[in-house]
Amino acid sequence: MKYLFYALFLSVGFLSLGQETIEKDSITVLQEVIVSDTLTAKNSIGIVPSQIIGAKIFQNHSPVDLVNSINQVSGVYTLSGALNTNRITIRGVGARTPFGTDKLRLYYNNIPVTNGTGFSTIEAFDLENLTSVEIIKGPKATGFGTNLGGAIVLNTKRIRNRSTRLTNNTTIGSYGLFKNSLGFTHSDDTFHLTLQYGHTEIDGYRENNRFERDGLLLNSNFKLSQKSELGLLINHIDYTAQIASSISQSAFDEDPTQAAFTWKSAQGFESNNYTLIGLTHHYTINSWLKNTTSLFYTYLDHYEPRPFNILDEYTNGYGFRTLFSGKRNLAKKELSYTLGGELYKDEYTWETLDNLYEENNGNGSLEGEQISDNKEFRRQFNGFATLTYPFSNAFSAQIGININKTKYDFRDLFNTGTGNKNAERNFDVLLLPSLDLNYRVSSNGNLYANISRGYSNPSLEETLTPDGLINPDIKQETGTNYELGLTLGNTQKKLKFNMAIYRMDIKNLLVAERVGDDQFIGRNVGKTKHQGLDLDLSYSIPPIVKINLTPFISYTFSDHSFVNFVDDDNDFSGNPLTGVPKHRLNSGIQANFGNGFYINTVFQFVDEIPLTDANSLSSDSFSILNTKMGYRTLLFKDLTLGINFGINNIANTRYARSVLINARSFGGREPRYFYPGNDRNYYGGLRLSYPL
Repeated sequence: MKYLFYALFLSVGFLSLGQETIEKDSITVLQEVIVSDTLTAKNSIGIVPSQIIGAKIFQNHSPVDLVNSINQVSGVYTLSGALNTNRITIRGVGARTPFGTDKLRLYYNNIPVTNGTGFSTIEAFDLENLTSVEIIKGPKATGFGTNLGGAIVLNTKRIRNRSTRLTNNTTIGSYGLFKNSLGFTHSDDTFHLTLQYGHTEIDGYRENNRFERDGLLLNSNFKLSQKSELGLLINHIDYTAQIASSISQSAFDEDPTQAAFTWKSAQGFESNNYTLIGLTHHYTINSWLKNTTSLFYTYLDHYEPRPFNILDEYTNGYGFRTLFSGKRNLAKKELSYTLGGELYKDEYTWETLDNLYEENNGNGSLEGEQISDNKEFRRQFNGFATLTYPFSNAFSAQIGININKTKYDFRDLFNTGTGNKNAERNFDVLLLPSLDLNYRVSSNGNLYANISRGYSNPSLEETLTPDGLINPDIKQETGTNYELGLTLGNTQKKLKFNMAIYRMDIKNLLVAERVGDDQFIGRNVGKTKHQGLDLDLSYSIPPIVKINLTPFISYTFSDHSFVNFVDDDNDFSGNPLTGVPKHRLNSGIQANFGNGFYINTVFQFVDEIPLTDANSLSSDSFSILNTKMGYRTLLFKDLTLGINFGINNIANTRYARSVLINARSFGGREPRYFYPGNDRNYYGGLRLSYPL
């Protein structure tokens, strides 16, 4: 708790969520950027508030640590079991998912990359390729899927000035960390190109924890005419990650570096080969109508030997997204509108095989006989429209509608003839309206309100019965969000204050019940109530002897609970929602000394997390303190040099960075709830940038 008091003292009244880097006279300098809820969100979503994380936020952390950057946003919490095992929750939505991220929609340069059952893999994208991340909390984003958790839009780098530049950034650190990112950028009046290659490898803090990734990004834009622009995006990631898995309380207390016994014996790992190809066309039709249309293809080849079996799967996905937007005068006011839709289809093929690692003389996993062979065709369509009208100089309103249609078509290719389990699930059409109101209370402040409907699709496991059949009774989760918020900021953008209170009622709660080592079934069991407060506050202190100080604080209060949840003979109604900390705090201070030297210190407090629906067990609360310092200067005539050094977990706290809720005990063993966080660790980097 002493760190909590330190952070409160350090940061009461302040919050800064970032800065951006621009090139000026060949020297990298820092400029302030708004990193907060704004009522004019990017990506044509009208007055819906969203949260923007700038590139400098990423640079305040290790380049392999996207999680801490996202966790600096109130209302958003990422649990990270390893670099390849992340679960993003927004306002408690997605906290009950056993593995991975679902119930939100992920976009990469406005191209949907969430798969057909709603799962998103943010670790498929390199942090150093991003210039910003936009987060829309809750189902407010009519044009981005209206998922209950919300939407996250990843944006890649694009330089604005006319230049050609070669950049290399190398980072080394604890646990054998080595990361190198080599980039080439070119920009002129009609053409922009970014080509980035990155390699990352790290042995990891725990046993059986090595991670190695190679990635290539090509992002280009061609200006075809004054009205037309064509963009090509290719993102390829190839990584192999060993899996230490979760461990029990006894193992966590004894030695948090150990892997789960069976995963270590099987030398479990996952290998992923992922490619995204997108073609985007921007066209200005006339003065009051524009269109952006994207065509895309995704491919994922996934191979994962687990102690209980070996999973071999691949997914082919494709689709399009189109958005028309414009403005017209109506009754002497400017009416804004959007109209569009997106179609995502994928073909998911997977098989499982026996894992004979116990018969392989200690050499790890070995393929045995085939256990299953399946294929599923998944299709999801979202149509959307919004109208925004300013009734006065101070008051404006936006109405929106999203139409969702989802279909699963399952094929059992292993059991043929009378044992065939082919099945189809055609979900009902969902109409999801939203209403946003915005009132300017002063020249520097806005009050906003939102009422919106959202949904979440069941995962693949949740749609199947224990016998592998499509469950015809499973329903989509639906919910209604109510939100009231206030944003304040002076014209110099030194002070930023953002506060939101919300309540979201979700019915047809989906519960993934674990019935085996790798077997889950889904059931709709009740209702949940998500309510809480998000608070972000920042202040950039006027320079003192050329020193710029920016203290900050971000606080999340989550009062989430089961309203009606009866599981067999157990009534959990009224219990706090499993997997969500009630209080969370991020705070710290960034100092820029004006001579190229900077230092950033970030403190994080996470409250205890209920681990069972009965609330009979919780994880311990923890506090983490990280710091990073660096220096930038100009060498010779054009060569820019940047060096940095960072320390994570300064106090060497033992903590669980991720948890597995409602863990079951099999074979008389303890249930495995915990993914240990790293101990005190160090990293340092060298960045060189040269104009060509």
